[in-house]
Amino acid sequence: MIEPVQLPDAAALAPALILAATAGVLFLIDGLNPGKSSRALLAGTTAVGALASLGVAVWFLLAGVGTPTPDGHGEISVFGGQLVVDQLALFFMIVVAVVTALVAIASYDYMDGHAYQAEYYTLVALAATGMATMAAANSLVTVFIALELASLPSYALVAILKDNRGSVEAGLKYFLLGALSSAIFVFGISLVYGATGHLQLEAIAEVVAGEETPVEGHEIGNYDGILGVGILMLIGGFAFKTASVPFHFWAPEAYEGAPAPVSAFLSSASKAAGFVVAFRVFAEAFPLGETAAVIGFDWTIAFAILAIATMTVGNFAAAVQDNVKRMLAYSSIGHAGYALIGLAGAGAGAGELVLGAAMMHLFVYAFMNTGAFLFVALAEYWGVGRTFADYNGLSKQAPIACLAMTIFMFSLAGIPPLGGFWSKYFLFTGAVSVGTTTMLVVAGALVVNSALSLYYYARLVKALWIEEPVLSVDRLSQPVGLYAAIVFAAVMTVAILPGFGPVVDAAIGAADAILP
Repeated sequence: MIEPVQLPDAAALAPALILAATAGVLFLIDGLNPGKSSRALLAGTTAVGALASLGVAVWFLLAGVGTPTPDGHGEISVFGGQLVVDQLALFFMIVVAVVTALVAIASYDYMDGHAYQAEYYTLVALAATGMATMAAANSLVTVFIALELASLPSYALVAILKDNRGSVEAGLKYFLLGALSSAIFVFGISLVYGATGHLQLEAIAEVVAGEETPVEGHEIGNYDGILGVGILMLIGGFAFKTASVPFHFWAPEAYEGAPAPVSAFLSSASKAAGFVVAFRVFAEAFPLGETAAVIGFDWTIAFAILAIATMTVGNFAAAVQDNVKRMLAYSSIGHAGYALIGLAGAGAGAGELVLGAAMMHLFVYAFMNTGAFLFVALAEYWGVGRTFADYNGLSKQAPIACLAMTIFMFSLAGIPPLGGFWSKYFLFTGAVSVGTTTMLVVAGALVVNSALSLYYYARLVKALWIEEPVLSVDRLSQPVGLYAAIVFAAVMTVAILPGFGPVVDAAIGAADAILP
């Protein structure tokens, strides 16, 4: 009888390692034939690598890798617990891989004729590697390293169109604000380390709970001020990464100036990666009751305020935009506010439902938001302008793409029976089930802002299907890569409905993996 092969624990990181290997292969392809590599080869390599990562992550999730055991364990620890692979990590690795594959396929047409093809796809693969690693980060050090691995390529991607002033300006602004947020974040890490003496999340929680003292002969109460300021700085760092108010100013500029596929990548995969880190850090490192007793405030209240402010500012700003891409940027900020509801209710009795609902929303959002930005990429490929009026009557020449965009708009607005409705429904019911006054206010803000968002989403749908074109447009081409990515995202936005049960189970399982 042949003995089964025992794989090392590091094999559990295969989804992230495959993305890293893809970046290495792209480096090699460009190194062997600098500046002359086939566009199809580069895009195909990136897409195949992302799909391979997706396949392995789905396989691991279905096989129960990282599933909690009765003794409270089950996750796979790597490098002394600096990285862990559990259902939460796998769930978000799937989100990152899906968005990366869609962006790679769409970029085949969009980047036609642009310089720096190999650099573009390599940066996408490296950023995706950092985002997948963020999902598994279990120490504030690995969180910061993974965050920078995702951020540095993102700055370059925004400014990849060197001859486009808007792209370069957006990249510079994004870099400067990103550097400031990284400084705030790493200073917050240093304060948490100074107060607790640890960087690993479970060890920090033990100190906060009083099970261990940070320095021999000292109690955690002696460092409550330092710890409180450190936590506030961590919240600020996460708020920047997720484009949450008041750290959202970079998002409209970066998304508008960047190539549209990059805007899709940052607003979907990068946002999901920022949230998964926030979910893990605050659920595992700072147990709610003990932390509130030490620092004197409840961090879920801070996230509730952030959620209301973010969804309100994002939706009201989106409602007054005339630029479609900028409207989607502010819409993305509004959806960050919806996802923040998960952290606002994470410490309550129904915390796993609220946190799981936020994960469901980010999963559905990956398809509908990526698809919406890729439709903008298609419009830019056609040479269509960026205002609502420029989109007038496009359905007459591109009915399939416009039907897909209509699905994205109504799903983002939360119209039943599309996937966006169900994720918002679970967010609402989860927030109401908590029963506190704060969460009832948050639930009310969710309903009001969703109703407001229907105005500007329907405005774009009206332009596509009802308004007459301002100018006659010649016959529009049908680029295969862009069309394939858009249609697939639309199909998944609809197909999630009958398959939402497994998504719910996976999201609730991911929430259970990190909640006490």
